[in-house]
Amino acid sequence: MQKNSQTRARVILHVDMNSFFASVEQAYDPSLKGIPLAVAGNPQQRRGILVTCSYEARAFGVYTTMTVGEARRLCPELVIIPPDFEKYRIASSAVFDILRSYTELVEPVSIDEAYVDITDIGGLTNAVSITNNIQQRILQELDLPCSIGIAPNKFLAKTASDMKKPMGITILRKREIKQVLWPLPVIDMHGIGKSTEKKLAELKIHTIGELAHADELIIKSALGKNGVRLRKRANGIDHRPVDPEAANERKSIGSSTTLPIDETDLEACLETFKWLANKVAIRLNKQQLAGSVIMIQIRTADWQNQTRSRTVLNPIFKEEQIYEEAKNLFTTHWDHEPVRLLGITISNVIPLNELYEQLSIYDYEKHAKDAQIEGLVSNLNEKFGQNAIKRGND
Repeated sequence: MQKNSQTRARVILHVDMNSFFASVEQAYDPSLKGIPLAVAGNPQQRRGILVTCSYEARAFGVYTTMTVGEARRLCPELVIIPPDFEKYRIASSAVFDILRSYTELVEPVSIDEAYVDITDIGGLTNAVSITNNIQQRILQELDLPCSIGIAPNKFLAKTASDMKKPMGITILRKREIKQVLWPLPVIDMHGIGKSTEKKLAELKIHTIGELAHADELIIKSALGKNGVRLRKRANGIDHRPVDPEAANERKSIGSSTTLPIDETDLEACLETFKWLANKVAIRLNKQQLAGSVIMIQIRTADWQNQTRSRTVLNPIFKEEQIYEEAKNLFTTHWDHEPVRLLGITISNVIPLNELYEQLSIYDYEKHAKDAQIEGLVSNLNEKFGQNAIKRGND
């Protein structure tokens, strides 16, 4: 008797596009194929940061977040081009369209990554053939390479997709984690950054296996709920479903205030936005959320409501980020009518521990300068954790 979808073992894919920005550029311009290629915000500036580089460039020791000057010293023939994010968004949409032609259970998690639940369209029996078909279609139809992990849950699928690049297909079964994952240092585990690594080291926990066997109460005391979650994942446990509506179903976080007078002074309005940004940031941090849509509300003295919004490339949660976006919206759209009420709302929010950040060129340069992060792309754990920004807990 065939098992139904409730009892059938889950089969989850993690599709990870290889050197996505560089690969898209090579697909658009075949003359860039087979040569060392990098994408950087300002190729003419030696201190500019590489956002991504092709595998041909990596063979020379070039890596993402290296400065343009350093990269050119290692590889004088390196071709460096500026980014075209509209091009990348179009390519990303095309990839997701291919994935959705197999099943509706597709959950994009960044511009170049998605989870796919194929439990009901073939399960484990046909997992490899389905995965190979997906990989080849993306390559043939879009000329883009990808690596795909096959596993019983999201965490293991994500781990598997990292094991063979480019153009890899890797199966990671739960029974294999003892041999495959447990000997590795904890920093190699998705979701663990430098801060968490340091806290675990204080507990004399250095490997994923040691984390898997650690006392749960001790882990919870040191790392809170996130520590308990990491311990479960070290044991191969991850019950998160593939949710196509994950981003759309999130609630919003906002705050507004009525002004004591009908305000016409720009600086006074901006001070109010600073105060509101602080309130919203505190609420986001308390609930461990970040959002990719910011909306401001303006109510004029004659009680006319106006809203203006903007979708940002990378979900935001910091006070200064929220304020800058709100300030830009307000100064762009305010018609200098007297203001009675101002508000800020962050929507399309996601939990910080699930947040992938697809950094724009300028974000790369800002993060590298402000936080002095080494290996920002190859190891986002330096600041945010491999899969997550864990502000507060990490």
